[in-house]
Amino acid sequence: MTMTDSNSRAASAPFPVTEGREKGYQRAAVDVFLRRAKSSFDGEGAPLDSAGVRQASFPLVKGGYRISDVDAALARVEDAFAQRERAAAVARAGAGVWVDRARGEAQLILDHLARPKKKRFARSGPLTFGYRIDEVDHVAEKIVRFLRDGQTLTVEQVRSTAFRMQRGGYREEQVDALLDATIDVLLAVR
Repeated sequence: MTMTDSNSRAASAPFPVTEGREKGYQRAAVDVFLRRAKSSFDGEGAPLDSAGVRQASFPLVKGGYRISDVDAALARVEDAFAQRERAAAVARAGAGVWVDRARGEAQLILDHLARPKKKRFARSGPLTFGYRIDEVDHVAEKIVRFLRDGQTLTVEQVRSTAFRMQRGGYREEQVDALLDATIDVLLAVR
């Protein structure tokens, strides 16, 4: 492939492409996933839901799609799936059932986060890394203030949450599951 071929491919790409040593999402993987999501949304392909969109991940490569641009597009796709899921659930069972489900999920989150600080999640082993406990507890307090007191918290804030790592930190999968549940509640009450 010549440099001209590479430049013309980048110019026709649906997202900006990283340059130099910067890594981005592998283009082919993103393209395949977005085609699958469109097909599913149109009712033609394998089923996909908002949680499936949220959990999508792609290899990082040089010359890939810029991560922030793809993540923003995926957020819009997830929102579209969530809105359709909510409309279908309300049509099927009524708004009261939808609200009760969201309220129940919110209560489960609050119950989990009622645990004492530094003990809200299982810990990784002393020689393995997990999320920084103080940072997770800080975000947990924001979630509690939203659910209990009605303070502002947006889906974008939760989606963009990132934690540094520490030995013996909170187990990633547990924290990620709670953040996913929080996003589900936020999307349900939008």
